[in-house]
Amino acid sequence: QVQLVESGGGLVQAGGSLRLSCTASGSILAINVMGWYRQAPGNQRELVATITSGGSINYGNSVKGRFAISRDNAKKTVYLQMNDLKPEDTAIYYCNVDRLQSAWGLRSDLWGQGMQVTVSS
Repeated sequence: QVQLVESGGGLVQAGGSLRLSCTASGSILAINVMGWYRQAPGNQRELVATITSGGSINYGNSVKGRFAISRDNAKKTVYLQMNDLKPEDTAIYYCNVDRLQSAWGLRSDLWGQGMQVTVSS
């Protein structure tokens, strides 16, 4: 069984930092794009950042210059370093894999369970 396990969310003051992690577990052979999305109350889910297996990165406009995404392919883990956090960064953050190859076949559009990030002013 393939799943995404997230960690690192919590409460932080404005200007502070948090580091999120997401590990894909199961008999996984290859992962394409890994990324982070977020959803604030009353808003649609939005892109935070994505990273391909080759290291190409894309950021949402609101986090450019403050957040950094990285991944460890051997550990099947993606990280999100969030710096200079603002109250408007408060949201539920979700890990996503667009496509992966497991021992049981191809899986698409996998999501983690989501975790709360709250930035106080």
